[in-house]
Amino acid sequence: MRKAVLIICLLLLIGCKSKTVSRNTEDIKIKKVLSGEMNPDQQNKAYSLGKRVLETCNTSKFKPFNETEVTKSVMDNTSEEHLTKTCIRFRQYYGSFIDLKLDGVYKTKQETIYRYHALYTKKVANKELRVFVNDENLVSAIKSMDWDEKFDKQINE
Repeated sequence: MRKAVLIICLLLLIGCKSKTVSRNTEDIKIKKVLSGEMNPDQQNKAYSLGKRVLETCNTSKFKPFNETEVTKSVMDNTSEEHLTKTCIRFRQYYGSFIDLKLDGVYKTKQETIYRYHALYTKKVANKELRVFVNDENLVSAIKSMDWDEKFDKQINE
C-alpha cells in the first residue's frame, strides 16, 4: 500500500512539473509614431472625444458616445454619473479644464495611443489623458493619470 501511494505521489510530482512558457512580446512593444506617419482623422477623433469627456466637468453636460466612436466597453463605463463624480474631484483640485496638448503618439501591434497633457486653470494641475484607438478606428480606452515626463512602458496598469 505504501509503495502504491509513493508511486502515485511520484507520478503526480512528475505530471505537475512546470513547463517553460514562451511569450510573444511582439504585442506589447511600443514605438513612437513620427508626425508624418500620423492619421489626421484618427488624431482629430482622439482629440475631440478626449476633450468631450473633460469638458463635461466645465459644462455638466455629457453627450453620450455612440457605436461609431467608441467600443462597447467604453460606452458602458462612461456614464454621466461616473463622470460627475470624477468631475467634482477634478474641479476641486485642478480648477476648470482648458484644453488638451498633444505630447506624443505611440503605436502597439493592436492600438494607437494618443498622449495628451491636460491643461487646467490651477497651476498645481499636472494631469495626463491617454486615448487608445484600436485598429477599427474606435476608441477602446480613455485613461486619466498624473503627468510624468517619461512615457512609461506600462500602459495598462
